[in-house]
Amino acid sequence: MNFAALYRDQLASTLAALDLDKVALAIQWFEQARAEGRGIFVAGNGGSQATAAHFVCDMVKSASYGRPSRFRILALNESMPTVTAYANDVGYHDAVVEQLKNFASPGDLYMAISGSGNSPNVIRGMEYANSIGCRTLALTGRDGGKLGALAALHLNVAEPHMGRIEDAHHVICHMIAYSFIEQARSPV
Repeated sequence: MNFAALYRDQLASTLAALDLDKVALAIQWFEQARAEGRGIFVAGNGGSQATAAHFVCDMVKSASYGRPSRFRILALNESMPTVTAYANDVGYHDAVVEQLKNFASPGDLYMAISGSGNSPNVIRGMEYANSIGCRTLALTGRDGGKLGALAALHLNVAEPHMGRIEDAHHVICHMIAYSFIEQARSPV
């Protein structure tokens, strides 16, 4: 079997193991946040930040444009001047939590994405979000790391391969976003 076929088959197994009941609950949380005008904050590092940015783009544009009810959602690591200012002056580990202190309120939703589940900045963000009464959601891989145990809703991709973890995180994000994108397209 060639590498591409092997990767595809292993990815299919990874996706088949996703807990779709938890994804459905995440969709409900996003629906409630939109209905209540709550802020939604998404954070990650590296590939996980790219996933967060892609997800936020889908929610801001495709799931909100032209609709009477819109998502109030931000990818916290997107403002490079803000992130690098905190990294330089305070420490990168505080780049998420300090932004949450500016924007988050009780009842808002904080979503952290981390393949390892051990990224200190998103963990600190999770701790803070929990402390002020935000709903907390984590997308992790492997054993969930420290982050998974802190989240009220933990979507874990129990897979050792980072590429397949990130692929599954993209799929979960698309499941959430497209539940709203396609719902809006259907006749009411």
